Amino acid sequence: MKNLAIKMNTWAKTTALAIGFTAAVSCNGFLEEDVISQIGNDYLNTPKGLNDGINAAYSTMRAWYGTERGNNFTIFGTDIYTNGADGSWKFMNTYTNQFDSQNGHAREVWDELYRGINTCNAVIDRSVNVTGVSEEVLLQRIAEAKFIRAHHYFILVQLFGGVDLQLAETVIPTKEVTRASVASIYAAIIQDLQEAIPNLEAKTQSSDYGRATRPAAEHLLGRVYLTKGTSEAAESSDFANAEPLLQNVISNYGFELLPDFGDVHAFGNEINNEVIWSVQYTRDPLTNGGGNNAHVFFLMEYDVQPGMQRDTENGRPFKRYKPTDYTLDVIFADRVNDSRYKKSYRDNFLSNKPGTYNTTFDKSKETVTFAQGDTTMWLPGYNMSEAERAKYPYQVLTPELYTERLFPALKKHMDPGRADRTQFAGGRDYIAFRLADTYLLLAEAQFRQGKTALATENINMVRKRAAFEGKETDMEISEGDLTFEFITEERARELIGEQTRWLDLKRWGILVERVKAYNPQGAPNIQDFHVLRPIPQNQIDRAEGNASAFPQNPGY
Repeated sequence: MKNLAIKMNTWAKTTALAIGFTAAVSCNGFLEEDVISQIGNDYLNTPKGLNDGINAAYSTMRAWYGTERGNNFTIFGTDIYTNGADGSWKFMNTYTNQFDSQNGHAREVWDELYRGINTCNAVIDRSVNVTGVSEEVLLQRIAEAKFIRAHHYFILVQLFGGVDLQLAETVIPTKEVTRASVASIYAAIIQDLQEAIPNLEAKTQSSDYGRATRPAAEHLLGRVYLTKGTSEAAESSDFANAEPLLQNVISNYGFELLPDFGDVHAFGNEINNEVIWSVQYTRDPLTNGGGNNAHVFFLMEYDVQPGMQRDTENGRPFKRYKPTDYTLDVIFADRVNDSRYKKSYRDNFLSNKPGTYNTTFDKSKETVTFAQGDTTMWLPGYNMSEAERAKYPYQVLTPELYTERLFPALKKHMDPGRADRTQFAGGRDYIAFRLADTYLLLAEAQFRQGKTALATENINMVRKRAAFEGKETDMEISEGDLTFEFITEERARELIGEQTRWLDLKRWGILVERVKAYNPQGAPNIQDFHVLRPIPQNQIDRAEGNASAFPQNPGY
């Protein structure tokens, strides 16, 4: 499982390994040659160089999945999450004028994704010179490069709109860059994926787990069509084009919804029959890069509460993201039939620091005493009177007591396998595409075409799996129950915390209204122009003609 992760990061350290230079900006603003290693440019023309080039391109996925920047771009500033107490990136949730062209996250995502794109361009362009490898393997590596390039442009066009479209290796330093139309970028993405699909394997070998596959490309292309279908580049055929791709992923590759929703993100179960494609991390600090950091961002401040101290099991609580009232009261209103709140959020903590303590937030009792393993905190998910809370020998954290430090903690990304309690770089693979998402995307494509009966069937597949035992029938909805609003809520219930929400709200055209309605911190400042992110200033500055040639997005 980790072979690809190890290989890709080893060669990411020599990125431009075969390209000879990276897009580094010199003091005069030109894209300058930056020699990374002593490996000659001919290396990429060898079988090993071809493989290492692809592995280096895969490493740039780690700039997005499981990172603080990837999460801040997709979790913050939505209807289902707002900011917690800590961190210096709250302005990405509150939409203040700090969110400008100097934004470090925007610059990092831009630079890393373009680094990956240029590596893919080099692999594709130079593949004609590679000898000593079978045609099948050569075509597969080219297809992987096109998958990665399409993936990266899809992220870029969703965040920034029109961007520079480069489909050939940059071999000469240049400042001649322009913003291509959104339609032309989508056309390039679609062409790349259509060309990649026939030459990708249906399933990778365990030694190459994490490589792009045919179903991963079909899932991605299905989402691309759905997103394009509500963009300025929309065509009447987009939703119809998405449907067979997504149906094929469900029907023809042996994926299945795990019987228990809680097992999908269970620690140690990152490879399972629901996962279509994941981004690889490892426990080796030499090859893990910055690691998967998602384990820290969704946690509450448990470690200063009576009977508790920080440990690897409970995690390092950064307190970045707090669920909104809308999430707790509407999205997860049904906790009798639907198991997803229970299996997504922690509702109790067990003592790892025995003793007697004064209470902190629950003043229904003055002191609490714990032995090792006793319950120290319980989050029932509903309000209780002080007299009711006083009946329990531990603190009870009810919704009226939630703060930016104390709130239900998402447990999907917990990583107790870290070396110690302070380690930031987690080693869990990040599940990027999974079958439940495919079902929901398919249902949405069908709903958009008026095929509500089929859409209802696919929604119910996801809902029945999410049911508590014996509640499957109660979880089913009828065709008459299915509305667009229901689809938006169902995606939140299933995919909360999985780097999809901001992108979903944007493609649905409801980002601004939903933030105004349900995110109190983001509501006062969000404006229509916030559906695009600011172009990094360093990109504008390096363009010939600066802002006149590469204009900033409106409002920034």
